[in-house]
Amino acid sequence: MIPVAQARQRIVSRFDRLGVETVSFTQAVGRVLAEDVTARITQPPVAVSAMDGYAVRASDARGIGAVLECIGEAPAGGRFEGQVEPGMAVRIFTGGPVPNGADAILIQENAERDGDQVRVIAPVSTGRYIRPAGLDFSTGDVLLRAGRRLTPRDIGLCAAINQPWLRVVRQPIVAILATGNEIALPGDPIGPNQIVSSNSWALSAFVERNGGVALNLGIAPDDPAALQTAVSGLNQTDLIVTTGGASVGKHDLIQSALSVIGLSVDFWKIAMRPGKPLIFGALEQTSARIPFLGLPGNPVSAMVCALVFMAPILRRLQGLPDAALATEPAELGTDLPANDEREDYLRAILDPAGNGRLVATPFAKQDSSMLSRLAAADGLVVRAPHAPAAAAGETVRIINLAADAVII
Repeated sequence: MIPVAQARQRIVSRFDRLGVETVSFTQAVGRVLAEDVTARITQPPVAVSAMDGYAVRASDARGIGAVLECIGEAPAGGRFEGQVEPGMAVRIFTGGPVPNGADAILIQENAERDGDQVRVIAPVSTGRYIRPAGLDFSTGDVLLRAGRRLTPRDIGLCAAINQPWLRVVRQPIVAILATGNEIALPGDPIGPNQIVSSNSWALSAFVERNGGVALNLGIAPDDPAALQTAVSGLNQTDLIVTTGGASVGKHDLIQSALSVIGLSVDFWKIAMRPGKPLIFGALEQTSARIPFLGLPGNPVSAMVCALVFMAPILRRLQGLPDAALATEPAELGTDLPANDEREDYLRAILDPAGNGRLVATPFAKQDSSMLSRLAAADGLVVRAPHAPAAAAGETVRIINLAADAVII
């Protein structure tokens, strides 16, 4: 068995950023920019009013009671083409271009109008309530940098700067195959000795949430020929993932069956729980050498391994910086025995401790088949190999599954 950190480093080092493609900004949310994005226009293009009111010369509106003559209007989308001379005002609305000669906006709350006469009831200073040209951005400004995963806010900005096409990193394509005679598709008849398959659906969702495209290959039975057929011809995929068949049982056929069609194994078995029987290698196809990840069949093992190993693969393929799995301190909510040689990831409930920290209480049962425990968990308590017994109240490291950076 090799340590988790070593396995993660060896896996991630085999991947490089994928190629680049051009997409419409309307289809780019969640995609990673391959090039900087610059503004094609200036916003606002000219000085505009930030409020409804009157465009004036500030020198004419510094005295309470001053009376100005309203000589026209400047609506948003229109413009008053004349000149504001001393003693004049122009009715203006939010977004309306500031007329020549005006240098302040007397907001309507601070003015009284009687016909064409406007009386100042509160003074105004030079530049007040005027948005200068380029306040938001100017042509050529770099507003989004390469390597950024685009958010809905970014899409709005791309529209505002008149950038309808973006250069982004191609999405990773991940083929996912569940294996085993004991599993059936959701909704299909379930035999007396079968369970419903969940891994391929959970992993597909994981891939999609982490920026990739999932190719769900369904279920292959415990038959060498069926396994070989299922993963053949996947030359256009960037990663092949299987679940089940990675251990040493009589029906664990992944290594023996796929080695016949070109599977080479870099390593097998990791010192972690859940997730020990993980295979990493590559499958030599006709015209491609495709990285291969064989995950355990137990649902919790598969998802924890996805979090620890698949997430950094997907980041690397999209050109995002490598990021170690973030942990934070928490107080242990119950006693734990000494750990063995494997790194533990214990599903736990997180509660506020009252001192700004969290209390992490692992579930009493941690069987890797119990997917309901993972769905109910707020976090994972991470325990190093050979960690000594820990008492309630001691500090432990946790992965907070509610954190923005954790998508599982």
